[in-house]
Amino acid sequence: MALPAPAATPTQLYVAPWGKDSWPGTLDRPFATPARAQQAVRARAPRMTSDLVVNLRGGTYRLKAPLRLSEAAGDSGRGGHRVTYQAYGYGTPRQERVTISGGRRISGWRPDRRRTGFWRADVGGLETRQLYVGDRRATRLTREGAGFPGVLKATRTGYVTTSTVPRTWRNPADIEFVYRAGYLEGRCGVAGISASAGRTTITMDQPCWSLAQQLYGGTELLEAPSSVENSPSFEPKAGSWYLDRSRPGHHELLYFPRPGQDMRRAGVVAPVLESLVTGTGGAGRPLHDIGFRGLTFAYATWLAPSEPAGFPSAWSMYLRPGKGEDARLLTVPGTVAFRTAERITFEGNRFTHLGAQALEFSENSSYNVVDGNVISDVSDGGILMGVVPPDQKGTNRGNRITNNWVHHIGAEYHAASGIWDTATQETTLAHNQVNDVPYSGILSGPSDDLRGIMRGNRILDNRVFATNRLLEDGGGIYLRGEQGTSFADGAVISGNAVTHSRHGEWNVGIYTDDSSNWVTVEGNTVYDYVASIGGCSEEWGNRPVQNVRYRGNFWDDTVPEWVERRTFPGAWPPANAQNPEEGCGEPHRLSFTDNTLLSPRNPGQACASDTACAAVLANAGPLPSYRQRLGMP
Repeated sequence: MALPAPAATPTQLYVAPWGKDSWPGTLDRPFATPARAQQAVRARAPRMTSDLVVNLRGGTYRLKAPLRLSEAAGDSGRGGHRVTYQAYGYGTPRQERVTISGGRRISGWRPDRRRTGFWRADVGGLETRQLYVGDRRATRLTREGAGFPGVLKATRTGYVTTSTVPRTWRNPADIEFVYRAGYLEGRCGVAGISASAGRTTITMDQPCWSLAQQLYGGTELLEAPSSVENSPSFEPKAGSWYLDRSRPGHHELLYFPRPGQDMRRAGVVAPVLESLVTGTGGAGRPLHDIGFRGLTFAYATWLAPSEPAGFPSAWSMYLRPGKGEDARLLTVPGTVAFRTAERITFEGNRFTHLGAQALEFSENSSYNVVDGNVISDVSDGGILMGVVPPDQKGTNRGNRITNNWVHHIGAEYHAASGIWDTATQETTLAHNQVNDVPYSGILSGPSDDLRGIMRGNRILDNRVFATNRLLEDGGGIYLRGEQGTSFADGAVISGNAVTHSRHGEWNVGIYTDDSSNWVTVEGNTVYDYVASIGGCSEEWGNRPVQNVRYRGNFWDDTVPEWVERRTFPGAWPPANAQNPEEGCGEPHRLSFTDNTLLSPRNPGQACASDTACAAVLANAGPLPSYRQRLGMP
């Protein structure tokens, strides 16, 4: 019998910070930039007879523009071969540290003569919403709450108050009010502050002010801001900053150092680019067969919240004006984003210090793999995929998100999820760990009902804890919407350990919310949430929770005091008798088989004492072979 032909040896290209783009891209004469290597890939791709590997030597590559890949321009692999961009020595002890950066180093710091304790640096026309000092995210100058005495009353154009404090705020056009309640968090900028007849008038940016009232159902939330940000008049805290834009083209950064920081030596980076890598295909012609391995994607901003439309937001979505009186619901984009792409792989990378979501696959992207990556310190969510608003339809099939560690995301826009599958088919989310997030861990389902799209998805063996650290009405694993047409092709939630997140008045370990339909919840361990399982069955609008079966789970069956226990497990809030279109209702066709109740007094100890329950905990999260590579404790 004839043996298969051996795989051809990959063609190698090299890039190094000390290289030159005029060189041929060999090991001893490498290119200097990823963009030049991309040109070489395009020249070779039509004649590929083997995989093509671009090796990036150790160092930081500061991009002048995002690396844009497209099928039309010839960036895909060809003839069954792949193009891979990787850190030199990937997968070996000699792997070098490579950072793809959208940031700019800030130097020339000097003590500020006008503000004791502040340091100042000239930055030209810099625009950014983030700053990193000593590899640590700095915080904008902030006042908690409204920050002044008196009553703040919302008006058609903003606020009026008897307080004179806002009149002392310098550079009011830079100021943002932040609003937070339940699963909502948004922000609107200030247009101006004036005084007359003993009152202070705060005029807010339009159209943000109108959009916020539309999204939040009036002004009740707006009359209780959680904080006010971004004025040099605010009392500084160690590690806080402000970008003074009062002189166009001659902006200045102000920074109030942490104890022991020497600004003459501290490494300071301001993100400049809004995206680092993008990939796009066309109708029927997806970008395909490209990989990224061992790279760090870092230092990008996202400037949309600074626009007059601001950031009226819920989850990772925000409103923008549409046609007439309509508004469009958009989604916070991925800093690394692939749209209409297939067989793209991200393996062993790190995503950090980013101003939007980390990684996005959308607009008909299928059979992609995200495996063994670390995502932390990003302003919004970790991984986003599927039918992303404003889209209402699309096919995103067979994607695999496995063995990733997503933690401390939502650093700026807190209504974010570690992983969000908006609407896909045959997706596998397995052996990931999501922890220390301000809102939900893993979210499966669209913002509104998109029936007939989701089917065959699997959420397996994930470790989720310390969710909902700031916002409520979310959970460890949060489902919503129609997940299939029957149990045969519905969602399966199995083998997950979801624990230690008893924060606020309402969060749920495995949360089947709104119109969740056709879900199997099997063999999970859930405890130390406000509610272990449950959800809001929206009877109004034909959106009930229905067809959910629970088999062989371990839980403490916690229920908050304000929810009356049913005769079956879980927390299922009742309908509002006064207004049937508010509140919740009765879930339909739930089944419970062979589930084990853990002692509510000490469910962790009870689980550890049960061999089967302890096995779920031990198996959940990244596989042992990944944990050291991910840097997990």
